[in-house]
Amino acid sequence: MLEDLLGGFDSWAPLALRIAVGVIFIAHGWPKLKAPKQTAQFVGSIGLRPALFWAMVVGLVEFLGGLGLVVGLLTRWAALFLAINMIGAIVTVKWKKGLVNGYELDLALLAASIALMLTGGGSFSVDANILSDIKF
Repeated sequence: MLEDLLGGFDSWAPLALRIAVGVIFIAHGWPKLKAPKQTAQFVGSIGLRPALFWAMVVGLVEFLGGLGLVVGLLTRWAALFLAINMIGAIVTVKWKKGLVNGYELDLALLAASIALMLTGGGSFSVDANILSDIKF
């Protein structure tokens, strides 16, 4: 019965996931870009060098990748880079904290990024409506 009621809305799922995950990444990426020296201090403290370079890479991936997800532009590529970013965050920072109050958000964002990488942006995306004839 629920299938009959909601089955016609399958194409909305990627949109909901893209917007929620994209907004979260934008919210985490923007402060890193706004305060690159502070971000670089943290990045350097976990041993990544050159710290400012990696701080900017992480900030740009999160911010621009999040924007890409929200509008559905190059969704699979954005999701790939965001998934790599989350693996890096889990491995370098969060793993030692454990799941709860540690890497649970990162794991959920990793899973969502992988799902979007596999499914693409869906019907309501720039990818499907403008870039559908271009292969990247």
